[in-house]
Amino acid sequence: MPTNNIPVSAIVRKRVAHRASYICEYCLAQDEGSFIGFEVDHIISRKHNGSNEDSNLAYSCPDCNRNKGTDLASIDWNTRDIVRFFNPRTDIWAEHFRLSEGFIEPITVIGKVTVDIFRFNDKIRLPDRGIF
Repeated sequence: MPTNNIPVSAIVRKRVAHRASYICEYCLAQDEGSFIGFEVDHIISRKHNGSNEDSNLAYSCPDCNRNKGTDLASIDWNTRDIVRFFNPRTDIWAEHFRLSEGFIEPITVIGKVTVDIFRFNDKIRLPDRGIF
């Protein structure tokens, strides 16, 4: 049986959540008080042969996980280059984004495609970061 079909165990889910301090590793939304449970995201999806190894797992709010889906990258329409998404296991959040009055602003092109596809700043998502 291929390892990419094995579900992430409850023990691994708890370990990933604890490592992230129960905060979405993409948009920084807090799990505490969320109506919908947070999820473990496969940074490289199982569809693309991503593993259940800790190095391929991120703690994610449902919005980030669903908007990302199985995608790995997007297009920078200024250059028409394919640009990978932010990877919380290998990238440093503050090198790609900055938080400004609750809005997540991209600093790099990786940040820009991630902000756009994950829809960090949709009005419905702002209360998750304390913006009403």
